[in-house]
Amino acid sequence: LPNVRMAYETWGKLNEDASNAILLCHALTGDSHATSRDGKSGWWKDIVGPGLAIDTDRYFVVCPNVLGGCQGTTGPADLAPDGRPWGPRFPEATIRDMCAAEAKLADLLGVERWALVAGASFGGNRTMEWAASFPERVGAIAVLVSGPASTAEQVAFAHFQLKAVQGDPKWRGGNYYDAPEGDGPAFGLGFAREIAHLTYRCAPELDTRFSRNAQEGEDPLHGGRYAVESYLDHQGAVFVNRFDALSYLYLTRVMDYFDPFADPTAMDAVAGTGLKYLVMSFDSDWRFGTAHSRRIVRQLQSRGLPVSFREIRAPWGHDSFLLPIGPYLDTVRAFLEQPTRPRPSIHRHRLGRHR
Repeated sequence: LPNVRMAYETWGKLNEDASNAILLCHALTGDSHATSRDGKSGWWKDIVGPGLAIDTDRYFVVCPNVLGGCQGTTGPADLAPDGRPWGPRFPEATIRDMCAAEAKLADLLGVERWALVAGASFGGNRTMEWAASFPERVGAIAVLVSGPASTAEQVAFAHFQLKAVQGDPKWRGGNYYDAPEGDGPAFGLGFAREIAHLTYRCAPELDTRFSRNAQEGEDPLHGGRYAVESYLDHQGAVFVNRFDALSYLYLTRVMDYFDPFADPTAMDAVAGTGLKYLVMSFDSDWRFGTAHSRRIVRQLQSRGLPVSFREIRAPWGHDSFLLPIGPYLDTVRAFLEQPTRPRPSIHRHRLGRHR
């Protein structure tokens, strides 16, 4: 990429020695709007803000939109040097490249070292890569509802979603940006989102909310829908108005590819830095459940790294990380308040090594 534009938002103020900065890594289809501002709610509005678990009266909080996304940061919909959208020509990248871009943003903001890098799901992948690529630039890592690598089942669900988008007649091989407005693969993207959203919830919650009830005024035996079908249709319809299909495929594949512990030496640079970890899961999450989190914990402990782990009871599945659940908020707050170990003298990596 000849140049990169990065969208980001900040809350709070950076202190004089730049020691109070926190980086938030959003989930797969998230954006930089992590918490509320000007009447618009953010995706982590109950966790980040004045007096909350991540207290913006104390911390300078930064949330960038990920490289390859479609919420302001350079991605497939942006123009290539030839004046046409990148489209399917957008360069292949990895989560390491995404973190390298965020490291350059940190340089521009005057942040030498983050007090905390926190993220959930796909954002949790980025937090792990931050520790591996820039261990001397991070004091603590919070990995929420994530896993060490995608399982075969998760790749299979992603496969359904990719097929849904690519099977839309308006997909055009990813070259749909020049089509008339509204003539892109909206149906396929919406259907992909419905498949994904089902993995973000859990069976007991869906049964409690919808049971086998018909959607009001509709008869499922005569062309109508069940209430749960209407709910999923709504999720798909809302999603296509805010996300780009090619970015969705791109980021999904990046997530499938990520495997931070495949190289047994990948975490060697972290040892001895004083970097501490928090790993959290929810007992009703089957997208990235407790078994996934425990695998992360075992990998970190096998390398002698300090790890705190907690499973939280909550009936809302994977998306529980978005909700104001008391024990969850208390754990994040307590982790932040733990004293950080002194940092040994380590030479800073040059960004060029991570391109």
